[in-house]
Amino acid sequence: MPLNDIFITDLHGVGPKVAERLKVLGIRTVKDLIYYLPREHEDLSVITSIIDIVPNKKITVRGTIERIRSSKTRWKRMNITEACIHDTTHQLRVTWFNQPYITESLKVGDEVLLSGTVKHTKQGLNLQSPEYEKVQAHTVPTHIGRIVPKYPLTAGVTQKQLRYFVKQSLKRVLPITDHLPQSLITRYHLLPLSTALQYIHFPESVQQFQEAKKRLNFDELFIVQLAAQLVRNDMQKLRAPILQFHEKEIKSFVQNLPFQLTTAQRKTSWSILQDIQKPHPMNRLLIGDVGSGKTVVAAMAMLNAVLNGFQAVLMAPTEILATQHAQYLTQLFKKQSIRVAVHTAHRKTAHHSINTPAQLLDADIIIGTHALIQEGITFQHLGLAVIDEQHRFGVTQRKMLKEQAGKNGMMPHLLSMSATPIPRTLALALYGDLDLSMIDELPAGRKTIITKIVPKEKRFAAYEFIQKQVEHGEQVFVICPLIEPSDMLGVKSVQEEFNRLHAEVFPHLRIALLHGKMKIKEKDAIMLNMRNKKIDILVATSVIEVGVDIPNATIMLIEGAERFGLAQLHQFRGRVGRANTQSYCFLFTDSAAPNTVKRLHALTTSQNGFQLAEYDLQFRGAGEMYGTEQSGLSTTVLTALQNPSLVELSKQAAKETVKQHLIDASPPLQERVNELLRIIHLE
Repeated sequence: MPLNDIFITDLHGVGPKVAERLKVLGIRTVKDLIYYLPREHEDLSVITSIIDIVPNKKITVRGTIERIRSSKTRWKRMNITEACIHDTTHQLRVTWFNQPYITESLKVGDEVLLSGTVKHTKQGLNLQSPEYEKVQAHTVPTHIGRIVPKYPLTAGVTQKQLRYFVKQSLKRVLPITDHLPQSLITRYHLLPLSTALQYIHFPESVQQFQEAKKRLNFDELFIVQLAAQLVRNDMQKLRAPILQFHEKEIKSFVQNLPFQLTTAQRKTSWSILQDIQKPHPMNRLLIGDVGSGKTVVAAMAMLNAVLNGFQAVLMAPTEILATQHAQYLTQLFKKQSIRVAVHTAHRKTAHHSINTPAQLLDADIIIGTHALIQEGITFQHLGLAVIDEQHRFGVTQRKMLKEQAGKNGMMPHLLSMSATPIPRTLALALYGDLDLSMIDELPAGRKTIITKIVPKEKRFAAYEFIQKQVEHGEQVFVICPLIEPSDMLGVKSVQEEFNRLHAEVFPHLRIALLHGKMKIKEKDAIMLNMRNKKIDILVATSVIEVGVDIPNATIMLIEGAERFGLAQLHQFRGRVGRANTQSYCFLFTDSAAPNTVKRLHALTTSQNGFQLAEYDLQFRGAGEMYGTEQSGLSTTVLTALQNPSLVELSKQAAKETVKQHLIDASPPLQERVNELLRIIHLE
């Protein structure tokens, strides 16, 4: 029976209530359970003789119960369970508080394993509130006396329950069919899958755990790399328009720019212009720090497409960002007579000379949101599709864009862009199907944004500084975090902060509010007023796109800064410092935790998003940085990505597998790859 067909309610001890609690952890089937990996292990395998016990140190002992009883104290009515155990060396007193049920589980004469900390009391040594497990003949212990798994929990589920359910599941389903060909298992010295699953939960040694971890991490990386190789091969089979390099016109465009391109911009532009001259679709990811100039690089590629007689489309995740792109590109192309159109859910093809939806087909460059791929929108001669903040678009949306554009038998070239700095090793693994370009330098002349951590006691001084800057004509962004999961748009927190700043802190300043539940016309009006300097302070949520270019905004204030990752904080900071005026970023936090202060301090000492991403990767791990929702990848693979040598090993194995057609001989491997292709960005 397939593992997905065995539900957790089939296990002993899993009733409807427990099943609902396990669903919170994403566990619905036995397969979910055996792949729900421990966050850590605790070695409770070393048995200490009672006579050798050292006080105030956690120990594991094994002994026989001499006596056990429960009683209540007179004045606090606390229930105390007291026992005495002995081994071949000595006796030991044991005490549990408010656990009267223990006397129903443990009886005189039972042999037990106990784990806890021994305290010195007036009556001598006392093992207080230990974990316990009855020794069963011919049975390996589960909770004590071994290396013990510890899992992420939720309310109402204990470690003992999870271990019990996992042990049941492994006993029920192992051995299972291994999806890796035996040749790969042998070549790369990997454990069989069944053995790895047993060892990852219940290893008998550190070496067993490390070997299991290697196998399961290799698995996840290998499947990702294999899917990427297959996508690359498929892309090579597709036809795309050959967009010849119009050297004279592109050079003229660059010479007329109001700024000089950086070396990184020139290199990435040339890579893209070379790619789109090929007869198969480009599939490239352009990663660049905030303000590094990705849009102008994309603009050169779009101009080259238009010069070849093709259309270009730019998709942005929000209407605000789409509008910004339209305004910027219209300004860039004012000497080229390029027809720019905007099409979003609320702007039906209206920009400059484009007034009706029917004229969308005549535009040279179309800019929009997901509305561009809704039913009824077609493209006549689409040669290049640019997707900004590509992780915000799902696989279905990108696939629809390609399908609509490919009705003439050709696929457009695809350029994805992301302003989220990401370490190169991680990027190559996450986006193995894409060719990668990085803009790793900022334009010359940018002033360093002064970044300060502001604890609770220094808020007033920061507010005074902000007041003075606003009096000099500068503007401020205030970003608020989510307060509770139920308020996914952050409306509650941003409304409260707006009210507080308006009533108590800056009553005489012009303060506006911006959040995701507002209608597009309201957002447009607010952003127009901000751009026209009719707003002093804009209070906004973190979940809407604040990526608008307001050169006069020089202060970024981030409330609850400890709630954000460094990459996101760096993104927010990049919304100021876009002109020649000195800019500032204030990280407001009420947390004095050493780890929080250390992490935020990294932002005050570095302006390089790629450096900060490397630090975040080491400090928090890829799982917390990018998450399974954003990347579409499992927690296991996100953890595995921190092992560069394993990434390279998996990539090598994937290339060999495709080359030798090993996947054709393994239906389980085909299914694993197809499953991944359905849920992540590979299309």
